[in-house]
Amino acid sequence: MAYDRYVAICDPLHYHSILNRKLCLVLASGTWISGSLNAFVLSIPASHMSFCQSRTIHQFFCDAKALINISCAGSDDLYIVIYTEFLVYGVFPVMFFLISYIKIIRVILKIKSKDGRKKAFSTCSSHLTVVIMYYISGVSVYMMPPSEYSDVLEQVFSALYTVVTPIINPLIYSLRNKDVKISLMRLLWRKQSIER
Repeated sequence: MAYDRYVAICDPLHYHSILNRKLCLVLASGTWISGSLNAFVLSIPASHMSFCQSRTIHQFFCDAKALINISCAGSDDLYIVIYTEFLVYGVFPVMFFLISYIKIIRVILKIKSKDGRKKAFSTCSSHLTVVIMYYISGVSVYMMPPSEYSDVLEQVFSALYTVVTPIINPLIYSLRNKDVKISLMRLLWRKQSIER
């Protein structure tokens, strides 16, 4: 998405030739393959863990951090994998994201028209908000030190980055569409008139 915004703002006349069907298929398949490889790599050390206490996971879903919380042995390898993945799937994408947004902001600031700058910033601000929310909540789950409230905070942050962010993302983009806004206003107007 950051690359999409980068091309849309920094090279708008070549948008369709750069982000063609072939590149979209490569990006989508690369994401699926990377996610599958990620799951496979996490499964290997997780299968070697020992659980001698409770086998109840205090989380909404079973992920690596939840398994570490209830394991009594064998979690060292999983920690190595988690920190390696944090570097590969966390730090590097954030660096590329920041570099692309620095370039985007430079281009936007060079736009002479105030209305054009406002439109370009509003195009990027929703994506920027969702990505920041996703990364902060994701990093909070995996890098939070243990404390008496960490179980509750992990559940809240994991719900944020796995449920709330994917729901908010299409909602934000659809509310930017004028037709959707008009339909939503009509629906709300109708509902208010019925209640009266």
